[in-house]
Amino acid sequence: MLKVIGLTGGIGSGKSTVARMFELLNVPVYYADSEAKKLMNGAEILKIGITQLFGEKAYINNELNRGYIADTVFKDKEKLQALNALVHPEVRKHFLEWIDSQKAPYVIQENPLIFEKNDQHLFDRVITVTADKEVRIQRVIDRDGLTAEQVYDRMANQLDDTSKTELADFVIYNENLEHTKTQVDDIHQQLHKLIS
Repeated sequence: MLKVIGLTGGIGSGKSTVARMFELLNVPVYYADSEAKKLMNGAEILKIGITQLFGEKAYINNELNRGYIADTVFKDKEKLQALNALVHPEVRKHFLEWIDSQKAPYVIQENPLIFEKNDQHLFDRVITVTADKEVRIQRVIDRDGLTAEQVYDRMANQLDDTSKTELADFVIYNENLEHTKTQVDDIHQQLHKLIS
């Protein structure tokens, strides 16, 4: 029976880096955020709902206006909840279809909001990726060109790292890549024991 593992962590923790390490071990990974973005650009039902929620500025030349939507939702929790209520069911449906085509002993869904949405019950195990807060902030500034204030706005919409690590089955401390890889290998072995 294929197991479904959640991979989560706050912004800048390095979830994608860890996910790629699992992929190198031949573990299929579903990237919930990037799939959500594709669906928001391609699924007509979402385009209609998002335009109703955010107005005509939501799309420019038929492409999602990500900057405008991000600036809006990170300052307005009700809009963020309304957007999530539209997008998450479509992502869940897409994920279940994706699982059906996988042949591995376990798959991973990389998703920053597993605990925020109280979705941990949808997974057999959950891995939290964490790093020092200052390291995370600097990573996001370097990666996305955001200001520290914009990073703090995004962090304010996520559960703090202490809560995430307490709720997780496994925790990966991602500050040194060699050490991170060792932790990934160890968890991979533990998950294989769980499955066999």
